[in-house]
Amino acid sequence: MNISHAIDELTIDASTPHTAEVLPDQRLAAHINAAVRLLRIGQVVSFPTETVYGLGGDARSSVALKRIFQLKGRPADHPLIVHLADAAQLYEWARDIPALAWTLAEHFWPGPLTLILKKAAGVLPLVTGGQDTIGLRVPAHPLALELLRAFDSGLAAPSANRFGCVSPTCPAHVRDEFADKLPLVLDGGCCQVGVESTILSLVSDKPVLLRPGGISLIELANVLGCRPGTQDTTEVGIRAPGLLASHYATRTPLQVINGSGFWLRLKQLCTRGVRVACMIFEQPSHEMAHTHRKQIITMPNEPQAYARGLYRVMRDLDCGNYDLLLVEAPPQSEEWSAINNRLQRAAANETITGEIEYDSKQFKHSAP
Repeated sequence: MNISHAIDELTIDASTPHTAEVLPDQRLAAHINAAVRLLRIGQVVSFPTETVYGLGGDARSSVALKRIFQLKGRPADHPLIVHLADAAQLYEWARDIPALAWTLAEHFWPGPLTLILKKAAGVLPLVTGGQDTIGLRVPAHPLALELLRAFDSGLAAPSANRFGCVSPTCPAHVRDEFADKLPLVLDGGCCQVGVESTILSLVSDKPVLLRPGGISLIELANVLGCRPGTQDTTEVGIRAPGLLASHYATRTPLQVINGSGFWLRLKQLCTRGVRVACMIFEQPSHEMAHTHRKQIITMPNEPQAYARGLYRVMRDLDCGNYDLLLVEAPPQSEEWSAINNRLQRAAANETITGEIEYDSKQFKHSAP
């Protein structure tokens, strides 16, 4: 059977409900086999993880890696995370593995934790961004693990979106990004974590947190016996995914508002004719109900639930005819650190705390 024809037949309708158990065993096996065939010839496919959907390619293939960078528009010095089926594969990708790596793997893998280790000989520079380190993790999504076991090697898999943009948490998001540029999108339903993995470096004497994510700082500290350092307080200087000042960005300008001035700010904007969509924590008063110029989305008060829906809501609002996305700042506690990290980077660190005068003329909406 012609491989491209087989892949067309296996693509799932994006309009179907997205649940984790969407495929019968026989059809699941056909999807996995099709994905492995494509990966073996250097193609790139999208697959689900518990965090976000990945753009996966053979981490041993320069052809596949170049294709990933091309599809994403990703800078060549920006490293990739390699996904493994099992912690035992660490030996194939890393050297000088500290005992702490095995302890963390035992506690958190499969799961949303990426470990930065010294790379093994033979790892391609495209994977590491030219560094002597590599990011590795074992994802917790059952479909991702089935694919990795069948492929029997590491898959480099950044998020399946254009570089710097909002990450995808369902198959429709991936198709919106890449249309017919991907031969196969494996449908594993909506991602259950919803933000990217925590990245922890183990290349120095003390563990260093590079990116907050699906594993909290509190959870890490409980296993480590101490709080990890951060790049702000150490000399590690490792490049890792998601560390640029501007990242996870919507096309519509996004701003994060602290404190009780949120509703006053919104009222000022609407009075001046700015079309605003909002993400808030509490239901608005009748006076601030939806109008043709604004949409108000109430977000969960619990950080895991907020994270699960964050990118979906950002993407939905970004598709509206709005000049500005206005986000009520979450609490500044450790439980919310991953969410605050994503919002700050999505807003390019333009968190507003003071009185700012808005001119509606500066918000000129343009369709993508």
